[in-house]
Amino acid sequence: MNKISEAVNLMKENKYEEAAQLFNEYIEENPNDPVGFVNFGNLLLHLGDHEHAVSFFERAITLDNKAATAYYGLGNVYFEKEDFSKAQQNFLEAIKNGLEEADVYFMLGMAHQNQQQFRLAIPYLLRAKELSPKDVEVTFQYGLALAQSELLSEAKEVFETVLNLNKEHSDALYNLGVIALYEENVTKALDCFKQALEFDPSHVLAANGKRVAEEALI
Repeated sequence: MNKISEAVNLMKENKYEEAAQLFNEYIEENPNDPVGFVNFGNLLLHLGDHEHAVSFFERAITLDNKAATAYYGLGNVYFEKEDFSKAQQNFLEAIKNGLEEADVYFMLGMAHQNQQQFRLAIPYLLRAKELSPKDVEVTFQYGLALAQSELLSEAKEVFETVLNLNKEHSDALYNLGVIALYEENVTKALDCFKQALEFDPSHVLAANGKRVAEEALI
């Protein structure tokens, strides 16, 4: 096992100082290898040290301007800093340079979502879903982007898929309730809101939806 693999395993065990030491040793021994800088950047990002994480990712890109994982790391830094436009640019660079994983498409979709660019988010979230079809959060966010884009029949189908993956997903149930209200199926909406509250009694939106549906049935 090389030092990078060993350090990654230490990170998984929350042994961050030991991981940092091994990453540092690797960088000293391999100063022209971007892999060491990317991994140290990931550690710093995990620890919330955004400023230094950026420096390590940018150093990796200086060594290899096609280092897809460095762009992905930078994207995550900017996403956490809520600079979604810069996050989007870096996620796109990661994909352009060959990173074909669900996570990068998901994060790119979420960067668009956070800029209220719902329709632009759809193709990236769809790709993330294609790459990770059993990921509940990916599937839900794809459905949400469809709903926010007023593509309600498509969104309904996706939220039902979410429930097939996790029958207790209160947010999916809530959104199905909202769609049922749009379809003027108040009884169905009420049932969805009740189920959402059964699984999450603190779901404020579902409680409001339930009240609206009950009043409509009076």
